[in-house]
This record gives sequence, structure tokens and C-alpha cells, in this order.
Amino acid sequence: MEFGPEDRATLDRILRWRRDIRHFRPDPVPEPLLDELRAAMELAPSVGNSRPWRVVRVETPALRDRIRAEFQRCNTEAASHYRGQQRQEYDALKLAGLDRAPVWLAVFTRLDPSEGHGLGRETMPQTLQQSTAMAIMALWLAARARNLGMGMVSIIDPRRITALLQVSPEWEFSALLCLGWPEFEDDTPLLHRRGWQENTAPEWQRR
Repeated sequence: MEFGPEDRATLDRILRWRRDIRHFRPDPVPEPLLDELRAAMELAPSVGNSRPWRVVRVETPALRDRIRAEFQRCNTEAASHYRGQQRQEYDALKLAGLDRAPVWLAVFTRLDPSEGHGLGRETMPQTLQQSTAMAIMALWLAARARNLGMGMVSIIDPRRITALLQVSPEWEFSALLCLGWPEFEDDTPLLHRRGWQENTAPEWQRR
């Protein structure tokens, strides 16, 4: 299979428009579309074919309320580290899409999956977490290609989220994702738009 200029242009456009979405419409995401995203995630690479990612759809209102409260607790603590103008800028950021996103996905990494038989991870066990990260990126791009948006909520305590969801002790928390229809389209990252920080581009070094 050979890919041409149009394919590369499409991929570049999807990468550019893959934003960390915080503003969602509350409209539901059809189940067949979620099935497509799950299938796309299964196409992600993983070291040794270990496929360590595990996904939990968080739907129970009471559980969502407790996770939202956990975010608010952590966000208040995080805000206390900033002062002056930077504190005002931090407070102005919308750092979570939990209020309106119709789909919440908690992603975990199984730390010793039988799949893969240990191939490729004896010397670098962190390849399991790397494999989960690649699966999340595959999901993110697949969602964007279907005009959906996704955001990652990182201002939470992984231990508390793990306890709230009562998952296997062999699962390590990787990410809490909000998924849904973007409230507006924008190819400019939120942190750029709000003046928090521009991109830095580390050079590829040579040795």
C-alpha cells in the first residue's frame, strides 16, 4: 500500500486539528461511533503485542460526581502554587471538560499482561505505559477524524481515581479522557490562545 500527497495532507490536517478539547456540547455520541473508536484503538502498536491498555467507561452519575469533586480538590491545590498575574491566568483557564462531555473514559495499563509473553519489556518495563500512550493517541486521532473532540484531565490523584473505580490492583491509572462533540472548532491550542505558553521545538540532536 502506497500513500500519496493527499493522504499526507489529510494526516497533517488531523494532527493540526487534534486539540485538547475542554468545551463540549452535551449531545450524546452514538454507540456505533464509539464502536468505531474502540476498533481504531485496537489498531495501535504495542511492544511485544502486549496490548496492555484497559478502558473503563464512567457513566454512573454518583461516580462522576465524586471524580469531579476530586478534580476540584486537586485544582484548588494546584492553583495555590501560582501567584499574581500567573494565578489570574491559571484561574481563567478551563482545565476540564467534565461538566459537559457525554463520554468519560478512564484508561489504565495492566502491569503484567499475559499477552505478549514478556517480549520486549524485560529490560524496559515502561514500554507497557508507552504502549498505552500510543493507544490513546490512536483513539485521539480517530476521534478527530470523525469530528469528535477529546481532552485529557490530568489534575487528579491517580490513586484516588483507581480506588473510586475499584479496578484490579494490577491496573495502573494512565489517563482520564473526556470525549464528545466540540462546542467550537479551533486549531489553536487553548494554552496558546490564553497566552500561557507557546510551543517549544527541541531540535533533534546528533551524536
